[in-house]
Amino acid sequence: MMTVHEVSEKTGVSVRTLHHYDSIGLLKPAALSEAGYRLYDDGSLERLQLILLFRELQFPLKDIGRILDSPSFDRNRALEQQVELLKLRREHLDNLITLASGLLLRGMSHMSFEPFDTTKIDEYAAEARRSWESTPAWKEYEGKRKGRSRADEKALGEGLMALLAQFHPQPGEPADGERAQALVERLRDYITRHYYDCTPQILRSLGALYAGEGRFAENIDAAGGPGTADFASRAIGAWCERHPQ
Repeated sequence: MMTVHEVSEKTGVSVRTLHHYDSIGLLKPAALSEAGYRLYDDGSLERLQLILLFRELQFPLKDIGRILDSPSFDRNRALEQQVELLKLRREHLDNLITLASGLLLRGMSHMSFEPFDTTKIDEYAAEARRSWESTPAWKEYEGKRKGRSRADEKALGEGLMALLAQFHPQPGEPADGERAQALVERLRDYITRHYYDCTPQILRSLGALYAGEGRFAENIDAAGGPGTADFASRAIGAWCERHPQ
């Protein structure tokens, strides 16, 4: 566990900013010390890294929270966008270095303003934002969450995690067994009722997400016990094999 000051030193994010993220529910501390000080774990740092990523893509803070907390959040897709954006910025910096080097050699008589143009970077960032905001699932999620309080959203998230915790496997239980498949049906119904239409394609993506080494898998295992996320992923995979459409 790290204190807010240690996180600030490690990440370069100011203590004031971390306090603000806590106050708006974007990055809550993992725990509080006996004295009431904020404490952050590796999961907190991973979420902070994703927050900074979306800030680079020029997302408002309120939208970042919704994206990260959505059950359909695709971490790999977000990282792919960040890599592309960084490549564009590297190209931009290379052009500026070339211009500055030319000015050193030829003097100010060499006029060029093209390297200062950030149109490609701005256009890519805007397209990345639109790609997250324009999906049918995102629009449906936005429509359903209107009018819900933060407490309502928290309760729904806790209900989803409680359901996922039930995927903790019993000894020798097959992922395609009756109990596991019934849980997949309940999970799909819960997401559809409260978030968006959980199609087999979306469900398959969620299963892959739960199998990864990220915040979702860690939270599911913390709620249900070691192996819960992996079993949920395999159960979802088995369900999707039976219901390809």
